[in-house]
Amino acid sequence: MISFRKVSLIYPNSMTTVFDDVTLEVGEGEFVLLIGATGMGKSSALKLMNGLVPHHTGGILGGDIQVGGISTATVRPGELAHLIGIVGQNPINGFVTDIVEEEIAFAMESLAIDESVMRKRVEEVLDLLALTPLRRRTIASLSGGEQQRVAIAAALVMNPRILLLDEPTSALDPVAAEEVLAILQRIVHDLGVTVVIAEHRLERVIHYAERIIYIASDGTVQVGTPQDVMRNAEIAPPIVELARALGWEEIPLSVRDARRISAKETKDVGVGEPSPADIAVKAREQVVEVKRASLGYSAQEVINEITCSISSGEIVALMGRNGSGKSTLLKSLAGLVEVIRGEIKVCGKDPRGLSGSDLIELIGYIPQEPSDLLYGESVEEECALADHDNQLKAGTTLTLAQRLLPEINPKTHPRDLSEGQRLILVLAIVLTTSPKLLILDEPTRGLDYQSKERLISILRERAGSHSSAVLLATHDVELVAELAERVLFIADGELVSDGDVREVLTASLPFAPQISKIFAPSKWLTVREVVDALGR
Repeated sequence: MISFRKVSLIYPNSMTTVFDDVTLEVGEGEFVLLIGATGMGKSSALKLMNGLVPHHTGGILGGDIQVGGISTATVRPGELAHLIGIVGQNPINGFVTDIVEEEIAFAMESLAIDESVMRKRVEEVLDLLALTPLRRRTIASLSGGEQQRVAIAAALVMNPRILLLDEPTSALDPVAAEEVLAILQRIVHDLGVTVVIAEHRLERVIHYAERIIYIASDGTVQVGTPQDVMRNAEIAPPIVELARALGWEEIPLSVRDARRISAKETKDVGVGEPSPADIAVKAREQVVEVKRASLGYSAQEVINEITCSISSGEIVALMGRNGSGKSTLLKSLAGLVEVIRGEIKVCGKDPRGLSGSDLIELIGYIPQEPSDLLYGESVEEECALADHDNQLKAGTTLTLAQRLLPEINPKTHPRDLSEGQRLILVLAIVLTTSPKLLILDEPTRGLDYQSKERLISILRERAGSHSSAVLLATHDVELVAELAERVLFIADGELVSDGDVREVLTASLPFAPQISKIFAPSKWLTVREVVDALGR
């Protein structure tokens, strides 16, 4: 269905190739997972498959790419619309209408599909992706995860033979992600649609994949079964890391397989229960205080009478389903959302009354779309502007950016970076101001496991040595298990849980990390904990 023959690609003004002499095949009706480190070319590979590269991006393309027997070099991307549907990494950039239902119908209207057929398809896809309650909502009012489902629906409604998705679960909560992946698996098996997914959160999707296309850090491309690729790949989900660390011969891809192998491999030693955390109690300054606050937009209430507090040095995770109000709460702490009732204080001050240097020194806020904060012509210029604005020594911001992402090129334009690389750049800019409160909205979108480890290290350092309070909203349960000490859980605008990370995560089946599911009812959270407990 998709064929690469000796494909090489280099972008304009680039000194290195993205791909070099790549040959691979994707068969009809296959479910293929595309993996690789941040910025290694996964999005470029998807855009090569539907002709967006190089027709819309420029660059020099060598070799031949055929999709359904059609060479992408001989047709423009629009001529493949009947064959291929694509969902980009940042869905909001691809929307052309304001209303959910109109966006889903737009492509069919452009092709003059009969109205009765169009209405039937729209209804089917709204039900399929649980979007019926949102059909008349404006897209701008939706959460990031809800926008992602709309983008998937707009692609599916065209009944494509090939569906390409770039990180389709990155903004989805665990339940919604499972629902979307189950739908994709169903259309593969029931309709014979070829699905290619580029994804960093391998723990969510790897057990669905029939084959993996792995782009290694040296630019080589390996194609094989998940078990074969995962034996030696540089990136792997926790379940595979556990198997490697404990020396299991078989590589499990699902929790069920891991539980079976674990029962056999550890039956004589057992793993017991984790010891209570030995936390040194020290006086902490209260940074965030929220008292019976109701929050919303134009008097439309989203958060209902929430009360919570966060102290200096704490790392707190904010979790909940898509649309539950997490981003609204974060924006209110940054002074961007109206407080309908109650009060919000950051270091004793109302964030809505802060501006300029007072705001920057007190609050660092990184939204779901960090690229909105970038305006320089290169990574180097962006960092230099941050150094100047924050009165820092020249090179301070760039040094931190390169610590978080060593392979980042200072000469690259920020818009040419991957989603994950842009997030790292914005994070470096914000961190250099050492704010009292650091707010992160979905900070691991587009990040591979190694980049995530570096992020965890930096945030721990900031919370410890700089005594910053860190609040992050995320659906990445593995990140929360590694990093957070407390979890605030929101449902339908109400705070339903505020407690220790181990207790909150292990009490929830959908939001439990993989290790917790493997060793349940024991309350282990991470690979490192289990390996240490077994003395390996």
